[in-house]
Amino acid sequence: MERVNSTLLTEFILTGIPYPLRLRTFLFVFFLLTYILTQLGNLLILVVVSVDPQLHARPMYIFLGVLSIIDMGISTIIVPRLMMNFTLGIKPIPFGCCVAQLYFYHFLGSTQCFLYTLMAYDRYLAICQPLRYPVLMNGRLCTILVAGAWVAGSIHGAIQAILTFRLPYCGPNQVDYFFCDIPAVLRLACADTTINEQVTFVDIGVVVATCFFLILLSYVQITQAILRIRTTDGRRRAFSTCGAHVTVVTIYYVPCAFIYLRPETNSPLDGAAALFPTAITPFLNPLIYTLRNQDVKLALKRMIGAPGRKSNV
Repeated sequence: MERVNSTLLTEFILTGIPYPLRLRTFLFVFFLLTYILTQLGNLLILVVVSVDPQLHARPMYIFLGVLSIIDMGISTIIVPRLMMNFTLGIKPIPFGCCVAQLYFYHFLGSTQCFLYTLMAYDRYLAICQPLRYPVLMNGRLCTILVAGAWVAGSIHGAIQAILTFRLPYCGPNQVDYFFCDIPAVLRLACADTTINEQVTFVDIGVVVATCFFLILLSYVQITQAILRIRTTDGRRRAFSTCGAHVTVVTIYYVPCAFIYLRPETNSPLDGAAALFPTAITPFLNPLIYTLRNQDVKLALKRMIGAPGRKSNV
């Protein structure tokens, strides 16, 4: 597992997540099914949003379609490699693939943070500024905001990858994690990582904290506006348009904050927490948005030819 100190590493070995050997087959099948269902579920959302004329012109569902693309990407980057942990033999990951995995994970992950913020802003405008909403959130602005999220995410991912892999790696090559992520990889560096750890904490902290604060601020305004609605049915419909978003934001941000925004530790809980943004959340998002969103359910019925009334939300 170790190299001579004067030799730079050309590959890493991912130790994966600890598990009882008797569960090897079960876990392989579980994550295989999770991956397949994640791809199919998000692809279904993407198709519904693209082909349904009542959805693909609305910013909320444009954002939802982009979220599905991101979820499919994150799942593809992480889960197939995780499944190798449940097969026989040691399967090293080449150095370049490790760099790519870290970059694309933080690229898509930060883009997802920005997108969640845009979705909260969209809901704020729709509920708090309903008469001005078509003007304030038009197709052109929606395209610009989505493009800005992709660009900002790619810059964030590049910064993290460059900072991490500018360091020399010449010692042990065993990454005590199930994918190439910053904290686990930095432990193997043959140099002082203090600056890297500080920059990573500040950079990720600023992205996560800023996005979360803006989302929280949006929903404070949204809640106040909903409570002013006189009818119970009106309040219920308004809450239903936000419930799915609040749910996915919660199950995404809490594990990310646990992993990156605390003093450096090597806790076994890190791997369990990391499964949420990498495997569980991409799997749950299509379920949450189809089960809790009336517009998507009606669009699915229209696709399969089932009768359904038009949504007024």
